[in-house]
Amino acid sequence: MKPSVPAALLVLTLAACTAEGEPVTTTAPSGTSTSTTVPPGTSTTDPSTTSTTAAATTTTRGTATTTTLPPLVGLAYEKVASGLPFPLFVDAPPADGRLFIATKDGAVHIVKDGQLLSQPFLDIRELVLNQGEQGLLGLAFHPDYAENGLFYVHYSNRHGDTELVEYRVSDFPDLADPESARLVFWTQQPATNHNGGMVAFGPDGYLYLGLGDGGGAGDRFGNSQRPDTVLGKILRLDVDGLGPDGSAYSIPPDNPFVDGGGAPEVWAYGLRNPWRFSFDAGLLYIGDVGQNAWEEIDVAPLDAGGLNYGWPITEALHCFSPPSGCEVAGLTLPVIEYGRSEGCSVTGGFVYRGRAIPELQGHYFYSDWCGGWLRSFIFRGGAAAEARNWTEQVGELDDVSSLGTDAGGELYVTTAGGDVWKLVAVRS
Repeated sequence: MKPSVPAALLVLTLAACTAEGEPVTTTAPSGTSTSTTVPPGTSTTDPSTTSTTAAATTTTRGTATTTTLPPLVGLAYEKVASGLPFPLFVDAPPADGRLFIATKDGAVHIVKDGQLLSQPFLDIRELVLNQGEQGLLGLAFHPDYAENGLFYVHYSNRHGDTELVEYRVSDFPDLADPESARLVFWTQQPATNHNGGMVAFGPDGYLYLGLGDGGGAGDRFGNSQRPDTVLGKILRLDVDGLGPDGSAYSIPPDNPFVDGGGAPEVWAYGLRNPWRFSFDAGLLYIGDVGQNAWEEIDVAPLDAGGLNYGWPITEALHCFSPPSGCEVAGLTLPVIEYGRSEGCSVTGGFVYRGRAIPELQGHYFYSDWCGGWLRSFIFRGGAAAEARNWTEQVGELDDVSSLGTDAGGELYVTTAGGDVWKLVAVRS
């Protein structure tokens, strides 16, 4: 059993930090060095080749502050909600002070002014199959939510198949209109596991959806290496326009298979179960859950469509099928891998862009369902650098289901047991 985490702040001094009395700077403080393998990022696709204008198109929410702050002496988790039925994601519309919490049973709750509201923002539990890896899996707010009130949920319907549905807020800001439902995307799921989860708007204004390989084991259904299927993929949809066939989305004109060779919705393939992904400074970060031995995090330029992340040819940096001598030419390899002695299911992951802890700017944070730890790295020069293990500061959590951010870019962690935690600074 992991040690329990008390509701009070968990505080330990950093191994090295700003000297006593010095104002804070944006230099990252030292945490405990992690034992995670940090590969050099070598692949035939170099994920460090980003355009010089990438930073201008980022969807990162906070901005670094120049305010002088007391020295940072530690990090901590602060509980913001508890007693929820399997929270698995937090999000917020742009410039919105509320925190929205999706729970696996099919509801979205609101924390407002520090209080969990008694009535859910959205309650579609009657529509959601909540068993095993199935349930309400993802939530995303339209970039123009303040004007159009639109948001999107990804869930397993009562038949176990994937649905991506658009909803609109009602005349009451803390309640969605359940009658506004519009089915955007549907696909059949051949098994009950590897349904993916994440749905998010990219800096390009398109909606991205992560789907697993269809379940079973070893890519049983042969989906991941087939661009003509939507499973084992990240999809990219334009939900602001109808398709020529009357569908509820159109295909972005620069999708890699828009002219053939694959399903037009596909943006990336060769994934096993991309439970969580995120965007930062022109980059796409993917936490792809492994099979038997290895977990991985991939990083690549967001504008590089059609990348192949290797599954099931590779599991992280290792051959899977075949078990040796596999051909990796043309594959985009992960920048982080770790084995089963350290965890069992990677839980990605966001780059910190909040204002409260400017020392952490640019750090990508991630965790693991079984490991319960908190780690980070900075992506630099095509590789993961400055790897940190923050667990001695914040403590371990049981069953980490997701990380997420609020509108200001502050980081949160959800756990299956019902809690939502905020990562906060401890300053002298």
